[in-house]
Amino acid sequence: PLLFSLVVSFINYDFQVPGHAFVGLKNFERVVFDPVARWSLLLTACLSSISVAIEFVLGLLVALTMVRSFPGRGVVMSILIVPLFISPVIVGQAWTLLLQRPFGPTNYILTQLLGQEVTIGWMTERPWLYVSLIISDVWQWTPFMFVVLLAGLTAIPPNLYEAAELDGVNAWQAFWAITLPHLGSMMLLALTFRLLDAIRMFDTIFIMTGGGPGTQTYTASYYLYTVGFTQFHLSQATAGSWLFLIFPALVVTLLVRRLLKVERV
Repeated sequence: PLLFSLVVSFINYDFQVPGHAFVGLKNFERVVFDPVARWSLLLTACLSSISVAIEFVLGLLVALTMVRSFPGRGVVMSILIVPLFISPVIVGQAWTLLLQRPFGPTNYILTQLLGQEVTIGWMTERPWLYVSLIISDVWQWTPFMFVVLLAGLTAIPPNLYEAAELDGVNAWQAFWAITLPHLGSMMLLALTFRLLDAIRMFDTIFIMTGGGPGTQTYTASYYLYTVGFTQFHLSQATAGSWLFLIFPALVVTLLVRRLLKVERV
């Protein structure tokens, strides 16, 4: 399949134009000089970076809270990981119902809390349409960060904290001196896997905004889908997929190198 897709990117494989003539780099040029393609790549980088950063911070805070045993801990953990098992399509539909104007409850709740009418178009107005996509992604994938980081926290020997406590080290100092160094590799692992998944964001966008208004919420995946399966320019979409592959390759290379450095230390 990879070899075939590479061949397709250099030929005319378009449902609107007959024949499969060799076109060289023209398909790649169309993508490079397409402002929508550049915008979709920029939006992909921004949405994935912001979403993963928020998920990481929230996941770490929840993991630090849940690492200690307390009554009902198992029940709470079971509830926290439920979003992981829900299809992104269902997540997108659920958040659409919650945020849509005028029938969604979100604006009503904000109106009651703020004491003035709130009529935000969560999926039609900038910057709120980006906020809504980030909220839905954070809600679903923060549990992933929590589970991975909790596994790393439970692997830290308790005697290190006991020794630090005897030396008069407070909780904040113990976090920087013990927790972070021992959790470094798990943090990078969680960030790597999550970033690779986040840059493929498509399902929730398809359900919540449909890429709109206009092309405002086109990510790389949505752009390739539109070009290939809506406009039927399959060769251009294939060329774009090879070009967009550079971005995740760079992310993986940087994070894996950093991970190997942490393991050697």
